[in-house]
Amino acid sequence: MTVLKNNRPARRGVEVSEYDVVVVGAGPVGGYLATRLATGGVSVLLLEEHAEIGRPFQCAGLVNTESMDLTGLQHTVLSPIWGARIHSPSGIPVVIGDKSRTRTWSVCRKLFDEGIVKQAIGKGVQIWLSSKPLSAVVERRSVNLSIRTPEGEKEVRCRLLCGADGAHSWVRRHFKMGRPKELMIGFQVEVTGYQGEDGHLDMYTGSRISPGFFAWAIPSGETTRIGTWSKPELMGGESCEQLLDRLREDPLWAERFSECREVGRFCGPIPSGMVKRPMIARVALFGDAAGLCKPTTGGGIGPGFAQVDLVTPLLLDALEGDNLSDSSMRGIAKLMEPMRKDQRRARALRDAFLTESSDAELDEIFSVWARPEVTELINDIGEIEHPIPLGIKMLRDIPEFRSLTKRAVKAILLG
Repeated sequence: MTVLKNNRPARRGVEVSEYDVVVVGAGPVGGYLATRLATGGVSVLLLEEHAEIGRPFQCAGLVNTESMDLTGLQHTVLSPIWGARIHSPSGIPVVIGDKSRTRTWSVCRKLFDEGIVKQAIGKGVQIWLSSKPLSAVVERRSVNLSIRTPEGEKEVRCRLLCGADGAHSWVRRHFKMGRPKELMIGFQVEVTGYQGEDGHLDMYTGSRISPGFFAWAIPSGETTRIGTWSKPELMGGESCEQLLDRLREDPLWAERFSECREVGRFCGPIPSGMVKRPMIARVALFGDAAGLCKPTTGGGIGPGFAQVDLVTPLLLDALEGDNLSDSSMRGIAKLMEPMRKDQRRARALRDAFLTESSDAELDEIFSVWARPEVTELINDIGEIEHPIPLGIKMLRDIPEFRSLTKRAVKAILLG
């Protein structure tokens, strides 16, 4: 469907490649987007600034069940996760989950990302590795790009430019499309020897190890990923690495970490809160670039895939009619307003139960969660991907949590 008409001459002696769509970023969301677009009959170029797919690794490595079903990449699974042990600052445990129901999957992200990109290539998508845009100009009928590649600078012309290029998106910054509402930072090590339980991830809370948020230990086959995240303004000048060291040395948990041997470490930003303008004339942002990470867990694959499924049909229609004006793109972006609303509500609930709670208040919250009838409620209603119904029901139905209602009043009113 490549139909480009543009009177702008190329630089003398420089060949211009033409595609319907250029997708910047060959992570899971960019690869899935490229697959969906190519399946719809358009020509797609996928750009990846690194030399390998899936490297560097900057994720806890969890893929929700819906995304796994969409991709069919079960061979990348390292461990099914069906339960969780959640710990208060003083050590009160809440154990949830049912072995008969997998809640999420711990995967090898390199294999998972490669699998998605292979699916895109199978649909005719072209990929350029070690390549990134240097400039981009939106004109009436096209976007004109200069791209740095291993073979030198190349010129590309497309009708739609999609930025799936992560937390520090070049596309978002170049076109001044706004900033995510929050930018958390996470640090993670991969270790052998952690004393956990099969099928369970561990979560740890407390101002000493993850102020306002939580730390985690996620089984990943023969290793475990241990990490923590927070917002810089809550960390008192400390680094996530220092917080993680404190977790591993805490007398409450030190025995679990005593045999750990580090085999890798990763650090990265977590953008949450959809940007002001996720779509403008001939330009669209996806996934982390659009600020779609979940404020409750930091996960980005599920929301990114949901966004792709939501807007791709309309983008294909717009490409068919070459109707990619600013007003048309803003109209498509309105489909994402419920996602923005859900992010706000989830953030309000996270703040009420976690971020704005002192350690003493967290202990009180955990003592309620640990009651059998409340744990049963969490097991029945709780969803990693959809935490809002459980959070609101707790605020409404459990008397001990009514004191938190003022903190989450926006979430309740918007519910």
